[in-house]
Amino acid sequence: RKESSAASDVYKRQQPTLRTTQLARSAVLAFSLLAGSAWSAEAPPPEQNAQVSKLQSISNHASELAMQAMGLLGIHYKYGGSTPESGLDCSGLVRHIFKETWGLILPRTSVEISHVGKHVDKDDLQPGDLVFYNTLRKGFSHVGIYLGDRKFIHSPSAGGQVRIESMDIAYWKKRFNGGRRISEPEQDFPPVK
Repeated sequence: RKESSAASDVYKRQQPTLRTTQLARSAVLAFSLLAGSAWSAEAPPPEQNAQVSKLQSISNHASELAMQAMGLLGIHYKYGGSTPESGLDCSGLVRHIFKETWGLILPRTSVEISHVGKHVDKDDLQPGDLVFYNTLRKGFSHVGIYLGDRKFIHSPSAGGQVRIESMDIAYWKKRFNGGRRISEPEQDFPPVK
């Protein structure tokens, strides 16, 4: 009886999250369609068209990461946790999102993840980029996913839940270690099999 009650609780927690995720994806799709119709009627040269297509693809992948992350808001923190059902730590959250969204398996710790992709300056962060912090008196001990507008999503610490925070809060501002971008999934890691 306790097991079915626990499973029911997980389902109840995930139901609104799924609904929120679906609504957010619909909004992104609607925005994309509207933005697409705003382009000029004149066709760009083929090489420019290829560049625009590649940028749109990267942007879509980043949006997918952000949307997947938003679907995990409220999941409780668990040190070493790697699934939403059991709880997630910061690197577990990032790993789960990349696995579910792009089919990639990232390294286990935030320090190891900090070596993946390309360095991004703080002023050049884009949604989907990884942001790293020094929270344990050692560099790159915490990781989150940048959402835009100087905000990031992360799984903070014991007793906490996956949440969104501002990078401008003094605590995060003074502990920022850097950003990384994993822009082309097929080039950084092989897909999960």
